[in-house]
Order: sequence, then structure tokens, then C-alpha cells
Amino acid sequence: MALVYRPTMQLSGILFSLLGWVLSCLTTYLPQWKNLNLELNELEIWTMGLWQACVVQEEGGMQCKDFDSFLALPPELRISRILMFFSNGSGLLGLLLSGFGLDCSKIGERQQEQKKRLLLFGGMLFWISGITAIVPVSWVAHSTVQEFWDENIPDIVPRWDFGEALFVGWLAGFCLVLGGSLLNCTICSTEVHPSSVHYAVAEQQDRCQHLETETRP
Repeated sequence: MALVYRPTMQLSGILFSLLGWVLSCLTTYLPQWKNLNLELNELEIWTMGLWQACVVQEEGGMQCKDFDSFLALPPELRISRILMFFSNGSGLLGLLLSGFGLDCSKIGERQQEQKKRLLLFGGMLFWISGITAIVPVSWVAHSTVQEFWDENIPDIVPRWDFGEALFVGWLAGFCLVLGGSLLNCTICSTEVHPSSVHYAVAEQQDRCQHLETETRP
């Protein structure tokens, strides 16, 4: 891998991971994990998140009510809370570790092996954070699809649909996994310092001059 691509890939990995972490935190607190559109009253849209249920009215704006009990939530929402917290925490820890392991970081310049380890651990934490963000949103989406096509529920009963937070969560997981992959790919590349490059060029020039002197009559 060319040397010029190493800092670019590291910067791209950090930016993708930072974007994914921000989106993961946003997904955790968005109330639009599920949407319910009542056909009898099209002016109201009900939404449900991990923390509260809201009703969006065309004239009165949005009104939300927090859930009274954690145990009263459906299983997928209870587990999603825990996984999203774990995703946010591991993503934050990955940002801290990988930040110290970047080549542009002045901290620990003489300890390249430790910087590589920090970069490796940061990339692995981004993978974990991305997977733990994808799993809960996919679980909620799967349960929503099952309830939507459940033949035991009468047709007159309104059905929950995908909310915007699910798509934000999928994007967050993708960005975190991509960012961690880019960071770990840079570990396989070898770092070449400018001094060693100048030394190699000077050595090559000396060899050329020595050959010229030997070939002269």
C-alpha cells in the first residue's frame, strides 16, 4: 500500500467512525422506531421509541409520554436499550483509543508498536459498536414485519410500520464497521519515514557514481 494513502485512510476511518457514533447516539434517543398511521384519523401519527411514545398532530405538533416501566416494554425494545447503550459506549472508547494511535498524533511518536495496538483495538471496538447498533434495529424491524403480516390480527386493527430511526441505525452501523475496517487496513501497511527515503535515494546515487567510475577507461 502506498505511503500517501495511509494517513488518508486513517482520517477517513476516523471520520466514518465519528459519523457512525453520532448517528448511533441519535438513533438511541429518536422516538421514531415504529410509526402507526391511523386510517380513521389521518391527522395523527403515533410513534414509538426506546424511551417514549409520541403522537404527531397536524395542528398541535408533537406530544410525547415517557414509558412508566422498563419491564413493561416489549422484549425487543428492552434488549435494544441495552445494546444501543453498549454500542454508544464502545464507539466512544474506540474513538479515544484510535485517536491516540493515529500517525498524525504527536503522543507516543517513538512507541509505534503501542500506537498500532491502540489503532487495532479502536478498529475492533468500532466493529463491535457497529454490529451492536445493527442488531437491535434489525430485530425491531423483523418483529414489525411479523406483526404487520400476522394473519391472526384483524384487518381493521392498525399496524405498526418502520420508523425513521431504524434507517438511521442501519446507516450508523454501516459507518462504524466501515470506519473500523479502514483503520485496521492501515495497520497492515508499512510506515516509511522521509529520512529513510532520502537515505535510500542517496545510497542509490552513490552506487551509480561508483559504477560510472569503474566503467571509465
